[in-house]
This record gives sequence, C-alpha cells and structure tokens, in this order.
Amino acid sequence: MPTSKTDLASLTLLGGKAQPSKKLEVFPNHHPGRRYTVALSTSEFTCLCPATGQPDVASLTIKYIPDRYILESKSLKLYLWSYRNEGVFHEHVINTICDDILKVLNPHWIEVTGTFGVRGGIGITVVASHKRKPGPRVKR
Repeated sequence: MPTSKTDLASLTLLGGKAQPSKKLEVFPNHHPGRRYTVALSTSEFTCLCPATGQPDVASLTIKYIPDRYILESKSLKLYLWSYRNEGVFHEHVINTICDDILKVLNPHWIEVTGTFGVRGGIGITVVASHKRKPGPRVKR
C-alpha cells in the first residue's frame, strides 16, 4: 500500500528546516494487525555529563512493535539532537527517551538501548523497555 497524503498530513518536521526539537511525530501504521519490529539506530547520540560538562557519545538502538502508529525518523533525529547540549546522566536520558516515545506511539513493546563510550575506564550500557499490558487500545 503506497503512502497516502493523509499519512503525511500531521507531519510538520519532515521536509522543513533542521533544528533541535523535543517534538516526536508519528504516521499511521497500515499493518496494525501484524506484529513486526521496527529498529532505529544511530552511533552519533551526544549529551553532556551533568557534573563536568564533558561530552558523552553513545550508540542508540530503539526497537518497538508498533500498534496504530509508526515513529517518523526525521523527528526522532531532531529529538535526539536536542540532547546535544543537555547535562544528563546516561540512565536518565535513556529512560526519558523510552518514556517520550511511549507517549506518542503507545506501542505493544519498546526497548531503548544506549551504549555509551568508555570514560574513566568504565563503559555504561543502559536498556529501558516497556511491554504494554493486554487490554483495549488507547485512542489518540
């Protein structure tokens, strides 16, 4: 099934100027009855150490099983970019990313993994996940 104009109707960031943004956008899933996994990844995530202000670099992988909506990738890129100058602990940022995506998607399942570069001889990997409990779907 091709992408329709109604699929694009609510997308405001796609095709626009690139600026950091906390706005995550979605488009309709044309296959909500099928359980399939979407994986998005980047090796260029950056934020700052909240104590020292030093940059932290991580590889991120976001995997989810969509229900009614799919995460639009440019909005995710701009969302991740918005952390570039924020001081935040690794554990908090990965959980916040997971929570923010949960709010806009309400997927069946999601897992966000952040593998941060070694600093001070210690590497940190944080995995935040959520599985929706069975029950009626939440309407947007």
